[in-house]
Amino acid sequence: MQKKSRLLTSFQIAGFTYYEGALAFKHLTVGKKLKLITEPDNRHDDHAVALYIENFKLGYVPRIENKPIALLIENGYDAFEAIVQQLNQEEHPEAQVRVAVFVKPQKK
Repeated sequence: MQKKSRLLTSFQIAGFTYYEGALAFKHLTVGKKLKLITEPDNRHDDHAVALYIENFKLGYVPRIENKPIALLIENGYDAFEAIVQQLNQEEHPEAQVRVAVFVKPQKK
């Protein structure tokens, strides 16, 4: 039996209004995969994890959620899958996109 990915966390993108969220919004659809990229040299947060779609930086995993994700990615684990969970263009820009991060099952 094949194991399924398990939900780790769900959140709204931190800093969406400060990066390329408005430019990238038309590329976002529910279910679309996003890239998680750590920024260990980020001057505001040693555990910063940026979210990208194509070459657009959307913002960050919120600080309260990012430490375990950053530590595992920085140590070579390909354990996560970030997916657009919800879109609402009528909301305040910081609340327009909800992302779910899943832990992928270990390959045998």
